[in-house]
Amino acid sequence: MDYKEINPLWRLADPLTVQQAAALIAGFDPNVVRFNSNNAAWFENDSGYTDNSGIGWVQTAFAALVNAINAHKLPAIIRRNARMAGWDEWPEVGEQARQLGSDELIPSLSYEPVVIYCETPDWGKSTVAVSDLVAWLEAAGIRTGFFFPNTTDSPDYLDPKNPRYAPKLAAAVKAWKAVTDESGKHPKQALTTWLNEHAAEFGLTDSNGLPIKMSIEDCAKVANWKPAGGAPTTPGD
Repeated sequence: MDYKEINPLWRLADPLTVQQAAALIAGFDPNVVRFNSNNAAWFENDSGYTDNSGIGWVQTAFAALVNAINAHKLPAIIRRNARMAGWDEWPEVGEQARQLGSDELIPSLSYEPVVIYCETPDWGKSTVAVSDLVAWLEAAGIRTGFFFPNTTDSPDYLDPKNPRYAPKLAAAVKAWKAVTDESGKHPKQALTTWLNEHAAEFGLTDSNGLPIKMSIEDCAKVANWKPAGGAPTTPGD
């Protein structure tokens, strides 16, 4: 087993940190992806072996996630590193100070404790919900990978979730692919039989659950590879 292979138990994790989500989107186990303070990433196994083969996928996914969160296209819970300020401590570059229980950035002259926090989010602590992540990926046209375990390699026009999904087109294509043995029938007859048997899968039935004749005929016409007619082939010929 490749040490980068995703442990299936990651399906139990929800929410995920942004860094974990980036690794999973890229197809790698988050436990072997390391990020430094500048969010540069690399792979490292339990023995300390490191390599960068494929890390560009993680970095690209991470950048896309951060950009989407900053653009308010992907909901996230933002967390920042913070610490209690010392009695004579002031924020450094990239930090802010705030008194507990106050909305003022600059502490007032009181005895309330002061917290110093980083302005930049900690993407190893900030989290995204899996449902929001899946919706964001689908909106971007990505429907394969770790977050889509039940998908197949079918083209978009056969995917019922595709906004341009056309039931009759899908029915015609699947009928054409399924009917490889005409069993002595004309192709259109064989296609019609298959379409009648699978009409419900494509919403081609009426209120009583019976196939809609006109819709079945339309699909059979599109899928028919012998529109000119002709005698059917006898089985065994």
